[in-house]
Amino acid sequence: MAKKLKILAASDTHGDSKTVKKLAEKAEKENVDLVVLCGDNTGWTETKNIIKPFKDKKKRVLIIPGNWDSFATTDFLANLYGVKNIHGYSAIYENVGFFGAGGAEGPGPGRITEKELFETLKKAHDGLKGIEKKIMVTHQHPAESYSEFSGIPGSESVRKAIKKFKPEILIHGHIHEGEGIEEKINETKVINVGRKGKIIEI
Repeated sequence: MAKKLKILAASDTHGDSKTVKKLAEKAEKENVDLVVLCGDNTGWTETKNIIKPFKDKKKRVLIIPGNWDSFATTDFLANLYGVKNIHGYSAIYENVGFFGAGGAEGPGPGRITEKELFETLKKAHDGLKGIEKKIMVTHQHPAESYSEFSGIPGSESVRKAIKKFKPEILIHGHIHEGEGIEEKINETKVINVGRKGKIIEI
């Protein structure tokens, strides 16, 4: 039987080094294979310990930008710490394909239109030909999802991408109050991972 891939997914840490340290400790304790950060890694408080705690624990990390992260800052962090920014790109670990698009319509430097968001997800997904198990990583929540309870509309492009690309799981953040919400959209499990982080096995 194939080994399952164990992931710690989190979002919206907003540069809070205490939160990041706790997540890194959780990643070590749970012995995860991979950490996935779904955006808003910077933003309100600037610190130097946004990615480093995970690298200190020798964890592989995938990141995307949120609406409070500039695309250039996310690239800078990825290059500085040797982690992978999958905004518009894909990555494969243990036969599980990850593809992503960050940013959001709204405040902050990480603005992206609905059209750009779908095109970015399509470009990312194109790198996963022949991969059956797929996880889509976005910052925004899908339209008509439970996370819309906050009054902030979800993304039609994210919902369209679920239908078209059929990922097994979508992980996202953006709506802080929706942390931990899980639902099914079509055949895709949708998880608002939040800043405390969520352990996922696939």
